[in-house]
Amino acid sequence: MSDPIENSENIVIEGAYCPLPLEHSEQIVIGHGSGGKMTHDLIQKVFHPYFKNEYLAQGNDFSLIVPDRFDRNKNWVFTTDSHVVTPLFFPGGDIGRLAICGTVNDICVSGGQPLFLTAGFIIEEGLSISVLHKVLASMREAANEAGVSIIAGDTKVVEKGKADQLFITTSGFGLASPLIQLGGQFAKPGDQVIITGTIGDHGIAVLAARGELGFSSDIQSDVAPLNHMVQSLLEVAPHTHVIRDPTRGGLATTLNEIARQSNVGIVIDEINIPVNPTVHSVCELMGFDPLYIANEGKLVIIVPEEEADLALKEVQSTLYGGKAAIIGKIVSEPPKRVLLKTTMGGTRILDMLAGEMLPRIC
Repeated sequence: MSDPIENSENIVIEGAYCPLPLEHSEQIVIGHGSGGKMTHDLIQKVFHPYFKNEYLAQGNDFSLIVPDRFDRNKNWVFTTDSHVVTPLFFPGGDIGRLAICGTVNDICVSGGQPLFLTAGFIIEEGLSISVLHKVLASMREAANEAGVSIIAGDTKVVEKGKADQLFITTSGFGLASPLIQLGGQFAKPGDQVIITGTIGDHGIAVLAARGELGFSSDIQSDVAPLNHMVQSLLEVAPHTHVIRDPTRGGLATTLNEIARQSNVGIVIDEINIPVNPTVHSVCELMGFDPLYIANEGKLVIIVPEEEADLALKEVQSTLYGGKAAIIGKIVSEPPKRVLLKTTMGGTRILDMLAGEMLPRIC
């Protein structure tokens, strides 16, 4: 048995003492699923003490398995994701397409090629079989677009009232070249920051589908598989340092993650950040900031200055990158901070999302 950890509160799991760093009386609230600061605290203070290892310590959306550990010529890349979006269908997508694309994108931001997925379904009693058919057809279409195969799965059914129609968990496996080194820890001063299109589309599309806007909207979710975009990018910008998909917590939270991992500052220009006019209007009306709204078909790309223009043009030539833009740069000071140059000529600090603006959007 391991020695007890010096902590006023400990619990025992299979003979080993584990710290319980949060108050035992504290409960999970919806903000713990926001992707922002509360999510990060939950992961660091609750999950990591139990599961901490060299792969989770990488701090990315994927785990990279180095080839010499397993005598392979390629790096193995794994990821997993769960999907609880409501409603199941929304403009531009549905829970099925979201499940495939989310996992594909978490693999491809490693620079790897996604190959195989697994899918687990928790279905509430009473769900229409026709709804399940629609979701599965959407998953097949998205998998075909990405060029991946669903090779294993599991299904559980719970009593009516014990879930909310349908939850899906997907895991992914891919292979990456050892010559490509990508991760949130590799941003360097002088690098340019690219966003591959308008921000906030997904979150606002889901909000509209819930009927919470009070008016009709034509906004469509951006949910899409981005592995083909990444492969094209790396052909012209092989020294790209970071690729990250700004999902929950939005662009601002993702940039904060990168700044902290790389111990650098990031400065972005508000005037250069592409925002759909409808998203901008809805955010003004509802009091939201589009910088914190979820995306499901956009990438943050951090690339050396000398490759930035080539990278931008290549991304803009792809199916989902037509509105890509260079929005800022990496600086050495202040470290671990993200600054926004506003359209009014001032500068403000962008922190991580503190709570949850739009629950269950993915």
